[in-house]
Amino acid sequence: MQFKQYLNKMRGYNYGIPKVNKTEIIWSWLGAFLGISTLIWTNKIFLSGTDLTLVIGSFGASVVLIYGAIQSPLAQPRNLIGGHIISALVGVACYKLFYTVPWFAAPMAVATAIAIMQLTYTLHPPGGATALIAVIGSEHIHRIGWWYVLAPAAMGAIILLIVALLVNNIPQDRQYPNTWL
Repeated sequence: MQFKQYLNKMRGYNYGIPKVNKTEIIWSWLGAFLGISTLIWTNKIFLSGTDLTLVIGSFGASVVLIYGAIQSPLAQPRNLIGGHIISALVGVACYKLFYTVPWFAAPMAVATAIAIMQLTYTLHPPGGATALIAVIGSEHIHRIGWWYVLAPAAMGAIILLIVALLVNNIPQDRQYPNTWL
């Protein structure tokens, strides 16, 4: 491939920006608000005073998918749950193995999480952040160790999924999920 052809590939395609109707925006907003609110409320009620948490930044990105792009293959339950669990496992393992070399542990966690999500058909882009948080997160995150896989990764994703199932199926013209497996 010539260099000019290589550079031309970076121009992309112009398909136009997809339009989203106001009703869709309202349901996406409501779902996102209720999903994150439920995580925070559940965290406060059940995990206050423990080292565990249900709230991590990668769930903000998951909410964009499961409420704002519900038809995306990356937003389906298998991807949401599997992607966060796999990424948390990989992230914690990379931190435990390579914590003395964070410049290596962080990219190793993200890259490996992507590869394993692809191999298991659970690709969920926020999972990359879940793996990264396990490595570069606070001492609080490092202290919970393998519990990070359960809370926040698994439990938080399940709570967001339950809210998505309830909210996304209220309007007649929305259906979630497209597939479970």
